[in-house]
Amino acid sequence: MKNKNIFTIGLIGISIGLSGCSDFLDEMPDSRTEITEENADYLLVSAYPLTVPCEMYEMYSDNTDAYPDRFAAMDRLQEDLYRWEDTSQNDQDSPAALWENCYKSIAAANQVLNLIDNMEDPSSMDAQKGEALLCRAYNHFLLATTFCKAYTSTASTDLGIPYMKELETTVSPSYERGTLADTYKNIEADLLEGIPLLDDSKYSVPKYRFTRNAAYAFAARFYLNYTQADLSNYDKVIEYATRVLGANPSNSLRNWEYLGTLSVNGEVQPNEYVNVENSANLLLISVQSYWGYINGPYGLGERYAHGPVVSYETNRSNGPWGSFNANPDNNVYYTDVWSNSSALPTKVISMKVAQYSQITDVVAGTGYGYIVNAAFTTDELLLSRAEAYIMKKDYANALNDLNNWQGAYTKTTTPLTETSINDFYNALSYYTPTSPTVKKELHPDFAVEQGTQENMIHCVLHARRIMTLHEGLRWLDIKRFGITVYRRFMRDDGRVEVTDQMDASDLRRAIQIPSDVISAGMEPNPRNN
Repeated sequence: MKNKNIFTIGLIGISIGLSGCSDFLDEMPDSRTEITEENADYLLVSAYPLTVPCEMYEMYSDNTDAYPDRFAAMDRLQEDLYRWEDTSQNDQDSPAALWENCYKSIAAANQVLNLIDNMEDPSSMDAQKGEALLCRAYNHFLLATTFCKAYTSTASTDLGIPYMKELETTVSPSYERGTLADTYKNIEADLLEGIPLLDDSKYSVPKYRFTRNAAYAFAARFYLNYTQADLSNYDKVIEYATRVLGANPSNSLRNWEYLGTLSVNGEVQPNEYVNVENSANLLLISVQSYWGYINGPYGLGERYAHGPVVSYETNRSNGPWGSFNANPDNNVYYTDVWSNSSALPTKVISMKVAQYSQITDVVAGTGYGYIVNAAFTTDELLLSRAEAYIMKKDYANALNDLNNWQGAYTKTTTPLTETSINDFYNALSYYTPTSPTVKKELHPDFAVEQGTQENMIHCVLHARRIMTLHEGLRWLDIKRFGITVYRRFMRDDGRVEVTDQMDASDLRRAIQIPSDVISAGMEPNPRNN
């Protein structure tokens, strides 16, 4: 006999989200879904994130500068994010949308877990249970890396986020945030329980689901940010990354040379970047978003953008692997950049994020925008392992990974060595906002030795900043390594005006939780003033 569980969809996400009791009551008659074993797979699709923090993280990071007011922001949200303000906006791509949608996805995962727990033979749905646990862990990880401080030695007292393990059955429950240490322990527990249960053969389109390799990549990113005093987290990064990459990862990396042969105009390169047939893509997530407009070849969101000055730290930067050249034939990188043709260009873009549209009413011409986010890739995983090797002072293996990255991403054939890396970064001054370089002072909670270890870290951070540009991951590096970020205004006369800065101890690094959630009684993130 098949077990059933009746649960009201409207309740589970709303109680910790942004809607009130009356909204819930209005939804009740039409929002009940009968859950059976047959539709568990369908429900799990809703357990994946509905929002990704690409815009938030890029606007907060050092990848964005401000331009004169003749250029317009996309909306108030973009302006608030760039200014590091506690925004009240709740549109898609906002902190409020991430909060509400992650908890809705967590609720969907908990529905499936509840169903399985009440079955006569729970083991028959081990694969679904594993996937639900991974989704629950990943949504909580997105919340923690957004609304909490970086994981440091103070995690046992730093604020976490509510970790939802059960279906909510009351309209107005009370939630405690707990500590960041508690949050990470719960994420780890879900990860470790879920991974062995996954079964890739259950998926018809595996690139949009947590396969074993996608789960291993998530585990590696999780442990990279779960810093332990004894550095044991880096052993985990290496372990999980190696399960995907093996000892010779070159065959699993993206073919950047082929990508560079495609046009930088339109959606040609972005479509290839998120191609489900590309073995470098481990997990793709389709979400409602307008990040593709802000970060794309459009006259939108140009006031706060990745422009020409900062591009010489990123996709037009020189490195120990060689030099950028505007002539594609002489450029060290396989991929070219797109730039708007303004007298003062504000956008210098690596074409990876396309803006797609879904029409919901043909007559009215209305719909919504969405993007496809390459949440986990082999290329990023490789650099995570390189960072872990560097932190363990295993420079030989770190160089092997960095050279595999260099071989895939650049045209350089001369291998990187400790000497070439030390020579390049030792020759650079540390960054200042008016005399920028790719070498920034590091203020992590853990020790990084001056000399080779620091220079190797500069190298891997430099490579990852270039390669993951526009995808938000730079913000995690900034938080983890305590890198100071400046707000710079690019004047028409070429001068740079510094308007604000955020150092390693700045409490704004934990983005504020939504105002409606604070009004409902949840403890807000503290602020410096």
